[in-house]
Amino acid sequence: MTGMSEPDSYLCPVSCHRCGAALRLGNGTAYLIRIEAMADPTPPTLDPSECDGDFNRAFREVLSQLEGMSAQEAMDQVYRRFSFYLCPSCYRRWIENPTG
Repeated sequence: MTGMSEPDSYLCPVSCHRCGAALRLGNGTAYLIRIEAMADPTPPTLDPSECDGDFNRAFREVLSQLEGMSAQEAMDQVYRRFSFYLCPSCYRRWIENPTG
């Protein structure tokens, strides 16, 4: 040992996603927020009378709606997950009214 203190390798520059304040991880003064959003998981009701029993046509219609969309754009309509950090002040405001 050389007498020099080892740097905290787990610390990296992080800022509050709302106000931009610098946060120091590892001392209990930052909040990690994780959000997961997904489309309605209930299977659709398939009514044969709506597509005259031609389910292939119904699937072609869905595929035509997806035409021109990238795979990422289509996936974003079904599932998204992200995370961000907040400072204590912003966390208190956010947790009381997360949809703002």
